[in-house]
Amino acid sequence: MHYALDYYMEKTIDLINTRIRDGNARVVRADQMPDIVDELGVEGALREVDVVTTGTFGAMCSSGAFFNFGHADPPIRMEKVWMNEVEAYAGIAAVDAYLGATQKSETQGISYGGAHVLEDLVAGNAIRLRAQSKGTDCYPRKTLEIELNMEDMNQATMVNPRNSYQSYVAASNTSDRTLYTYMGTLLANAGNISYSGAGCLSPIPNDPNLRVIGSGVPIFLCGAEGMIIGEGTQASPGNGFATLMTTGNMKDMSTDFLRAATFRGYNSTLYVGLGVPIPILDEDMVRRTAVRDEDLKTTIADYGVPNRDRPTLCDVTYAELKSGHVELNGEDVKTSSLSSYKKALEVADELKSWVESGRMILASPTRRLDTTKTSHPMRDRARAPQVRDIMTTSIVTISEDESIRTAAKRLLEGETNHLPVLDSANRLVGIVTTFDITKGVASDGKGVTVRDIMTKRVVYTSPTETVDVATRKLEQHNIGALPVVDENGKLIGILSAIDLGKLFERGWKR
Repeated sequence: MHYALDYYMEKTIDLINTRIRDGNARVVRADQMPDIVDELGVEGALREVDVVTTGTFGAMCSSGAFFNFGHADPPIRMEKVWMNEVEAYAGIAAVDAYLGATQKSETQGISYGGAHVLEDLVAGNAIRLRAQSKGTDCYPRKTLEIELNMEDMNQATMVNPRNSYQSYVAASNTSDRTLYTYMGTLLANAGNISYSGAGCLSPIPNDPNLRVIGSGVPIFLCGAEGMIIGEGTQASPGNGFATLMTTGNMKDMSTDFLRAATFRGYNSTLYVGLGVPIPILDEDMVRRTAVRDEDLKTTIADYGVPNRDRPTLCDVTYAELKSGHVELNGEDVKTSSLSSYKKALEVADELKSWVESGRMILASPTRRLDTTKTSHPMRDRARAPQVRDIMTTSIVTISEDESIRTAAKRLLEGETNHLPVLDSANRLVGIVTTFDITKGVASDGKGVTVRDIMTKRVVYTSPTETVDVATRKLEQHNIGALPVVDENGKLIGILSAIDLGKLFERGWKR
């Protein structure tokens, strides 16, 4: 008995692969492992289980594929390429191109993008390939337009720069406006919480130290046998945000595990089914794969603040997120998942059947991933222009108790169309425009003071807000100016379309 325990304590991938080939390997899904450990203990689970399969199915924007179309006659060096009017990157070789999932159609906008082209190809549909070139002696052709399906191409190789986050922040929105983001629709005033990921079923949470997940490891990718290339872009395992770069043959993929989608107001994206088989080599791997949703934490970030470093509203577990409700600032807020746990289970089950049948044999990483690495933000030496750089500080204002006639006179004398309304403490309480004056006059004297006609819910900006964000507010609300208030709500300036012209006068690099 002692010998048997030592035998299993020194379990290797070669031993597990022998059991797979013999049809004797015990394979379980990651969500089943905690109960097995509870029942058998760590040592018992090590004896019993050889492989744990993981799975996730979610929007993975950083996905795409390389294509080789073959040479036409006469040949062409494709300098620009469109696939169903979605532009692909052709700066690789004569007839190679890379199509990203989030690239949008030049004719249909975000309702059809690179992700939809990829899904069409996997579904067996033909796509329209259009190419342009200047023409050279060796590649004399200048234009090409043809229909192709995936079988007509020499290669269609999915290469996803960033897939399968170890963890991703959940999102809410404390602003007073609904936001449309890559985390879905976020209702105003923290009206909902959106999250992504399969929790305990996800690959990296079952191997957070990246012992068996690394370069060269075989994976399930969109219904095909794929492989981990290495760390994904923006990988930051040192603070719990590891990612994977993955690849697979698109000709073997299935639309059961690859679907295009469009997020309203944001862009197109690709839903990717991905699973990694985890070999159970020792007691440490048993403990790691016994992780539950209650053990996995993330943060809820405030997407209502349009900065790179968004404020954290609170910490939360995946168990809480999956429950459908989370308490946030004393309120019970509904949660919703951008990813499909049902499809993630299908991925893990399909991968389980592959391993049990011997279709997939395990492999050790050819190169381990650096678990200490952390990503860093852009080293932006040129500060983005802020509202305080161009705002007007000489402001005509009025109090809410003054008459409409006085307001009209100040608008006229100040040669402005926007009159901020202040209380006795110089705090902004409203705004009056020439349109408000016109309405007030037309109301037969029903409103006689500024308080009666002013707009009370004022869209405003702050002195440190970037001009890009402030400009977007002007566009979204279809207004001509933004009062500028400090952290105490006191008016310190106003930003108008005229002020935006100062950017060009001062030569700001944007």
